Amino acid sequence: MTRFFLFALLAVPVLLGADNSWTKVQDLKHGVEVRIYRKGVSEPLIVKLDEVNEDRILVVSKNAQMAVAKADIERLDARPLAKTAPRKVTTESTAKTVDPDYTPGPPGGVKVPTTSYGSTATWGGGSKPEFETVYRRVAEAPRK
Repeated sequence: MTRFFLFALLAVPVLLGADNSWTKVQDLKHGVEVRIYRKGVSEPLIVKLDEVNEDRILVVSKNAQMAVAKADIERLDARPLAKTAPRKVTTESTAKTVDPDYTPGPPGGVKVPTTSYGSTATWGGGSKPEFETVYRRVAEAPRK
């Protein structure tokens, strides 16, 4: 009796913890980028979240919607939404005048000063934040 009570006391938080992690998935906002590791598939699925319910998750990948069963998900990572900071634009312009070279060269050319122009523009912004693990499937106990 004492063993059963001790087992029940230890098992309840584990079971509630597994449910809480799926609750975190359900709390994710529509359009969040997620990375899904599935059973038996080596490459993760990187998609946008559409909708979550108790037994599956709907995601959008390049204009195609698909459903992934909760039982097939080993791990689910989400990229937190980045704070929208204005993009930084840097521009640089240069002008360089070169005096003519008066050393003798091939005939027929008049030596004149030349000007070369150049400009660069770079767009900078914060990089995307890293993925954070939201859900990890709890390992099942081996059957005897």
